[in-house]
Amino acid sequence: MNTDQIVRTFLEYYEERGHRRIPGSTLLPPPGDPVLFTTSGMHQLTPYLEGRPHPLGRRLVDVQRCLRTTDLDEVGDTTHLTVFEMLGTWSLGDYEGPSSLDWGYGLLTEGFGIDPGLLHATVFAGDGHTGEDRSSLELWQGLGVPVELTVEDNWWSNGPTGPCGPDSEIFLWTGDTPPESTPTRDERWVEVWNHVMMRHRRLPDGSLVPLPRHTVDTGLGVERLASLLRGRTSVFDCDVFDPWRRLLPSLWRLDEESLRLVCDHLRSAVVVIGDGVRPAGTGRGHVLRRLLRRVLTVLRRDDPRRGLGDLPDELVRHTLDHFRQDVDPGLLRRVLLEEEHRFDRLLDRGRHVLARPRFRGPLSEDDLHLLHDTYGLPRDLVLELRRR
Repeated sequence: MNTDQIVRTFLEYYEERGHRRIPGSTLLPPPGDPVLFTTSGMHQLTPYLEGRPHPLGRRLVDVQRCLRTTDLDEVGDTTHLTVFEMLGTWSLGDYEGPSSLDWGYGLLTEGFGIDPGLLHATVFAGDGHTGEDRSSLELWQGLGVPVELTVEDNWWSNGPTGPCGPDSEIFLWTGDTPPESTPTRDERWVEVWNHVMMRHRRLPDGSLVPLPRHTVDTGLGVERLASLLRGRTSVFDCDVFDPWRRLLPSLWRLDEESLRLVCDHLRSAVVVIGDGVRPAGTGRGHVLRRLLRRVLTVLRRDDPRRGLGDLPDELVRHTLDHFRQDVDPGLLRRVLLEEEHRFDRLLDRGRHVLARPRFRGPLSEDDLHLLHDTYGLPRDLVLELRRR
């Protein structure tokens, strides 16, 4: 299945089970949310997870685009993306965790055709505050799915205080041999779906009190599942990256890790700009600026003539279409080129600053902080300029 088929299958499966589809939001979270970008489908649902009735009822399903700044430094490996899509389901005081897990198992094995023998689950083992998640454990045992009990890996919270509870994660075997070991002991088990049972609220003193109603919140990454269904372990091997991997290598010769970073950051930048963000020195604009400057630093490493003006129109249109963004590609290109010109001016300033006697020798951490805070030169750019 490609990503569009996965999304359609997922939404229809849960609509058949009484869930109402809610529209996904942009990457900009609702007013009052402290995060810069939407990081999961639950952001727009926070008031309803707290107890407010949702106008569409107690069973909901959606697909939500997300951006996680915490993963930026990891991008370039095979598992992390800056912008990705998350499929989600919610029970707002309706069914409990075992029903959610049972439906999830049915969708994976029947809807997506995954061999049940390649699945493994993890379940909360209990700690000094709350007991073992027996209902989830018994559900998996009844289905014949092997289970591993953990503590910290299977307890979900959105911070030091607030709603929290046990979760059960579903893993898929990606090894070339029959399944071995358990998810915490073998990285060939890849997590595909997390089902969170929010049953408690943690107070400032660390104690837990029961929530007035239990909610179930699940999340499944589209690109990860699409890659796994292709028999691949890299998220860059799903269909949404096919045109990027087809066109960019002939345009810019890059090693595999650099190619993944450039594909991810440029695609993410298109989506962020499409949602109305512009490069800036702080906040969301700073994240966008960081994405573009990392791309330019990588591209210019081997050839200073490389630039964002070379980005094929097909890739811009493909990304805007996939995320259903009604944005003029010409406007988007102008944003990219204006930021590239700013970067070029920064490069010139950086070369002059680093030519000063103070910075000609080995650079200390204090030097790197000074270069960033006083001259606006990011660490990765400074280190790249020193290599030249």
